[in-house]
Amino acid sequence: MTLVLEVEYLSGVAFAAIGPDSDIPDWPPQPDRVFSALVATWAARGACDREAEALRWLESQAVPQVLAPTSHSRTGATVFVPPNDPRSDKQKHAKGVLPALRSRQPRRFPATRPHEPSVRLLWSDVQPTDEMFAALQRLARDTAYVGHSASLTRCRFLIDPEVRDRGKANLPKRRVYPGRFDELRQAYDAMPRRRPLPGAPVAPPAPADPEQANLFGGRWLLLEHVSGEMPDVRACALVTKTLRDALLSGYRRLSLGDRIPVVVSGHTADGSPARAPHVAVIPLPFVGFPYADGHVMGFALVPPRDSGILEDEDLRKVLRLLAPIDEERGRRVLRLKPKAGTPRDGTFHVDLSPTFEPPAGKRSLDPALYLRPARAFASVTPIALDRHLKSDGGARQGEMASQIAAACRNSGLPEPEVIVPDKHAAFEGAPSAYPSGNSPAWTRWRLPSSLASRQLTHAVIRFSVPLAGPVMLGAGRFVGLGLCRPLDGAGG
Repeated sequence: MTLVLEVEYLSGVAFAAIGPDSDIPDWPPQPDRVFSALVATWAARGACDREAEALRWLESQAVPQVLAPTSHSRTGATVFVPPNDPRSDKQKHAKGVLPALRSRQPRRFPATRPHEPSVRLLWSDVQPTDEMFAALQRLARDTAYVGHSASLTRCRFLIDPEVRDRGKANLPKRRVYPGRFDELRQAYDAMPRRRPLPGAPVAPPAPADPEQANLFGGRWLLLEHVSGEMPDVRACALVTKTLRDALLSGYRRLSLGDRIPVVVSGHTADGSPARAPHVAVIPLPFVGFPYADGHVMGFALVPPRDSGILEDEDLRKVLRLLAPIDEERGRRVLRLKPKAGTPRDGTFHVDLSPTFEPPAGKRSLDPALYLRPARAFASVTPIALDRHLKSDGGARQGEMASQIAAACRNSGLPEPEVIVPDKHAAFEGAPSAYPSGNSPAWTRWRLPSSLASRQLTHAVIRFSVPLAGPVMLGAGRFVGLGLCRPLDGAGG
């Protein structure tokens, strides 16, 4: 049996944006957006306990498929809207509260016109009880819009043993998960109210062989660069170390220093390096596109697979502390700069905005570039080899390939079919592992002291079967080195 949620757009138009600054419509409607609409209906109906139980049951089900018609984006004019009122208790001369003096911010309201009005979400092999189904049906019946309030809808649940056109259904980009219902309630009840984070991304299908499972997960916390002078990608390992130090400092500032998870710190209670995988911090540079120059557009926190650390409440408290809401930008902003008194003090400061959704128009920040299944991968940042090289000439290349193969095994990947180490990267815009002899000193990769003596190399790596990313290899994989991306045409 298949549980079906049918959403019909009564006006033939769906208004929904990926984020506040997005001019791209979010189509088709994702399960997290539809679930949020059902939760809003639950609250408007009086917060019935039985309906809450039904929503918790629904969030615990497997990821539904989405059966949606083709569509085309509708053009939309830019309008100017007033921002939130200034806090008069914090601003002595808050003249912006006066209507005539209020500022205006440009906004767009992306819309799409589906060629057919109905979208269906399909949960296969799901059979709710009659009472559960009735509760879900009451919520669907009263859900008047999904997304923007202008997206008028008629919704209903069905039990359909044979869904027509099931073969055309696809996995969504985002999903809900156990605890999402309570998470939405907490965001609404918070003072001031918080915009809820998007649901969890849906990673590409994993390889059938469990031995080929990746150690790293597909849900990333992105940190978009919004202002400040970003250091060169060759200093990414120093910036990622600064970011990790800021996270650990946030725990201590909240008196949570004795509760820092090993998966965040990378160290056990006695200070020794953890053997289990922990959160990696990686740069996301502009590479692999025409005219790419390698500048860093942001960073990402990449957790170990199935760790659930990005849903950890302590970590979220730390992130809220480090990234307070910037009223002018209307988003959270983390100002990252080296700790005072350290060798890097004063060398940089950048503003990063955390988000789970790739910003519109910035493809380099889309995790899908690194997650899609492929047989061939190439390094974006050079791989730091685990051991010193002892050979010369052709034997040196073989020794590098042997260490890269071992790095693949250490990351839970199968034995590569072909490994081609090289000084230069295969992606346009990615700097070489080593500069030429006459190049200035700043063109060398700057590494933390723990990696300073490591040999660096780029590589192209080919596997016998397609693998889902991310692929991060070598001794520096937790600080942004050894980051690989699928090569175009490598899937299959």
